[in-house]
Amino acid sequence: MTIQTRDQLINAMGNNFSRFLLDKVSIASQAAGTYVSLWRATGQPGQGAIPAATATCNNTTVGVMGFTQQVSPATSYIVYADLATGNSAMTLEIHDRLAHMGGLSGTLATAQTVSLDINTLAGTNNISERKGDADFSDISWWLEWYTATGSTAVTATVNVTYNDGTTGNLTGLSLAATRPASFMAALNTLIPSASAGKFIRGVNTVTLSATTGTAGSFGVTATRLKAAVGSPIANFKVVADWAQLGLPHIPNSTALFPIVLTSTTSSGTVRGAGKIAHG
Repeated sequence: MTIQTRDQLINAMGNNFSRFLLDKVSIASQAAGTYVSLWRATGQPGQGAIPAATATCNNTTVGVMGFTQQVSPATSYIVYADLATGNSAMTLEIHDRLAHMGGLSGTLATAQTVSLDINTLAGTNNISERKGDADFSDISWWLEWYTATGSTAVTATVNVTYNDGTTGNLTGLSLAATRPASFMAALNTLIPSASAGKFIRGVNTVTLSATTGTAGSFGVTATRLKAAVGSPIANFKVVADWAQLGLPHIPNSTALFPIVLTSTTSSGTVRGAGKIAHG
């Protein structure tokens, strides 16, 4: 059964758990105050592949932190994490990488097809449970860069489908010159006031205002935040227990991977470990 008491939690932490490790190299050419995906950073876990067509991820996808799958009604929770970063004033976020696609170009100023809709993927890799609330409000949406685009700054218009089935445009996403590999641009905050109370279910197209001058490569990624740990001092280990982490539920097939909110021009080295308890 699921963990319902502190005694069950203590027993699972000591006797029934999976371990995960983080050891990622630093990614350069970033900007302070931006999100950096460690999907393509080498180290532990291994480097994730650049996606092509829309695909869901699971616990066996290269690039994620795997864990032992459970037989219902048993399930899993993150109960411990430690972290040391090469930069100070950093935040590590652990996300479930639900689905992604790639192959978008920085030189096209016409609508580029994305066709990533969580509703249509619900029957794959336990997405129906992993996505969280039925209104899709738990999902974070991103543009994610795999190869740097060009030196011309542009804006992006993202056409989305909302949880009620209506569609609309997200505007005002300014992309500075030379967006680097691993840069992530958040989309959820761009929902206009006219659509307040709605949540993004899928992304249909992305349109750039002009060519950036270099094609590069970027795509759309859907994730669900599971836990976050702050690292105020460089190369100093920070420890978070189950209460500080919020005892996040980790359903079967969850594809855990790290994102950092960087304080400087690189992601810095990221090293850590953790426990996923089963019960």
